[in-house]
Amino acid sequence: MVPILRAPAAASAPTLPPLVEPGAELSREEVERYSRHLIIPQIGIDGQRRLKNARVLVIGAGGLGSPALLYLAAAGVGTLGIVDDDVVDLSNLQRQVVHSVADIGRSKLESARDSIAALNPHVNVVLHPVRLDAGNAMGIFADYDLILDGADNFATRYLVNDAAALQGKPYVWGSILRFDGQVSVFWEKHGPTYRDLYPEPPAAGTVPSCAEGGVFGMLCAAVGSMMVIEAVKLITGVGQTLLGRLSIFDALASSWREIRISKDPAAEPITDLVDYEIFCGLPPAGLSAPGAGAATSAVGRAQEITAVELSGRLAARDAGSENFELIDVREPGEYAIVSIPGARLVPLAGIQTGSALATLPRDVPLVLHCKAGTRSAQALASLKAAGYNDVVHLRGGILSWVRDVEPEKPVY
Repeated sequence: MVPILRAPAAASAPTLPPLVEPGAELSREEVERYSRHLIIPQIGIDGQRRLKNARVLVIGAGGLGSPALLYLAAAGVGTLGIVDDDVVDLSNLQRQVVHSVADIGRSKLESARDSIAALNPHVNVVLHPVRLDAGNAMGIFADYDLILDGADNFATRYLVNDAAALQGKPYVWGSILRFDGQVSVFWEKHGPTYRDLYPEPPAAGTVPSCAEGGVFGMLCAAVGSMMVIEAVKLITGVGQTLLGRLSIFDALASSWREIRISKDPAAEPITDLVDYEIFCGLPPAGLSAPGAGAATSAVGRAQEITAVELSGRLAARDAGSENFELIDVREPGEYAIVSIPGARLVPLAGIQTGSALATLPRDVPLVLHCKAGTRSAQALASLKAAGYNDVVHLRGGILSWVRDVEPEKPVY
């Protein structure tokens, strides 16, 4: 999720032909199952057979992927592919409704597959247990008619956009953060792409993820179901899609608004895939410390401290043999959930703008921490630029602290 950018006005989206040809005849059981679709004139038997013949790939079985997968399966999409490399944890269940308590610790792919099978055994589920990247995207996308992108990071969003454009395929994009959601359809051969809406990614670390900024759980259902509505319209050829339009939902006001998106005639054509981590201002995957996020590698291991090392230094400080300040750069809501004893809250924004520097001593060593290490690495870089010399940050953030030092504390 990024701040809304207004785009030039565009003409009404063109009427698009059905994306998928009708498949095999419906069985008696399928006729009964989908009868409420069949009696809608715009869908009918042909439309339902198109859904049966459709192959849809969903990026992520998380907040947006969960409702999207369930509604795509309920609608009768014949083949659902899912890309995800994560496992279910307790904090997912506030919004990721395709999973349940019994699935904690399981692969999200396996959990989603079982939920889909329980809902509609007619759906063929294909699992892709990988992190989508420039090396595998083209091969995975080749087997599908349509992509739904529910990714929570900018590198994947630009990758999905470019791979879909190169293959001439449409995709439905959704994004959520806190109380705000966005939905659109991108199709390079018929209209604008994600790069026309957001030509450049935001600076690394300037837009929080849902794990850092939070998300109103029910928002996932509103945006995820809207994504499925767009997918079904594309597959069956009914209605006017969101191609060339961005739909924006404000859950606090319970209101939708819309802005137009136009293709940028001066934009460079998409000719190949690139390194999207670098494009989004992050070092290549694999260079960062475990659990710390890509920004950590920019400051190097010499400026990190482990949770066990921090525990020893805190004990030494309590004994009077060491002096330093432990600075928590998260937000107050995060601090209220779980904190490290002796930490003082100074949110990252104040460090980056300089407004909080007066509260941070220059003659005492500083140890910074956040949730997973990304924001503390950014804070460290800002403090170094401001002339602070003796600064380190906690590798893996408070997640590593809870794992290695205080496992009885909650994580989020």
